[in-house]
Amino acid sequence: MQRVVTAELDLELGSSVDLIFQVTAAQSMPLANELLTFTQGERVYTPTEIVDQSGSRLHRLTGEAGRLEVRYEATVDGRAATSRTSDLEAITYLRPSRYCQSDEVFQQARRQFKGLSGHDLIAAVSEFVATSTTYTPGLSQGTDSAVTTLMTGQGVCRDYAHVVIALLRAMDMPARYAACFAPGLRPMDFHAVAEAYLDGAWYVIDATRLSNRNSLVRIATGRDAADCAFLSFHGGYVGLEHLRVDAWVMPEDATLDGLDTLPELADPAHDDFAELVQIA
Repeated sequence: MQRVVTAELDLELGSSVDLIFQVTAAQSMPLANELLTFTQGERVYTPTEIVDQSGSRLHRLTGEAGRLEVRYEATVDGRAATSRTSDLEAITYLRPSRYCQSDEVFQQARRQFKGLSGHDLIAAVSEFVATSTTYTPGLSQGTDSAVTTLMTGQGVCRDYAHVVIALLRAMDMPARYAACFAPGLRPMDFHAVAEAYLDGAWYVIDATRLSNRNSLVRIATGRDAADCAFLSFHGGYVGLEHLRVDAWVMPEDATLDGLDTLPELADPAHDDFAELVQIA
């Protein structure tokens, strides 16, 4: 299965500013081709690529005042390679983090999911967050945490992921945050999901039910959204003037006669959310 992903960002820079992007497919994703450009008029920037311990690829550059255009496109061909999780990494994803305060939701989690473990716990937490939270674009704030979302009962994908992660960690199951391209997502954007660590593997949880987990393309992995922002900057003003993300699936054996089967590969309705699925 091939997946094609694209991203466009137009930024207005007020002065010289340190920019850090996470908009490309992660190091583990098998790429058939890829193109990432940073242009400002006739000037072309060459960023420094930094790969973190999870395989997330960060691209850093110093931009000057003016309009900066970022363009990315890639074709992912096949399944991602799986990597071993170290004991230290698993411990890190048991701890509370900025947006996933597992210590603050400990009592609720222990009361609500008492006696559950393994697959049953993952399914129960996913179902609870899916049914108790309303997807409300534009109402949640970038500083909202799992505790905020549990109180308000509303949010976007990052908020759903934070609640899932906090509840699982409170139940002693390592959990982490993943930023992804999600074919078939509506409204289309960068997407966020949670992952739970069980029996040596990471399984993806999308409590929004807005993506088909089988077609996700990993961008970044971390403790929560603070580790996976598509853009962070230091030392100046940055305005986001334009953002467009797209992703779709293109099976290798696709033909014009078989195009009617393509939506199933990215359609959330064809994902059994009770099954254990890995980002591949």
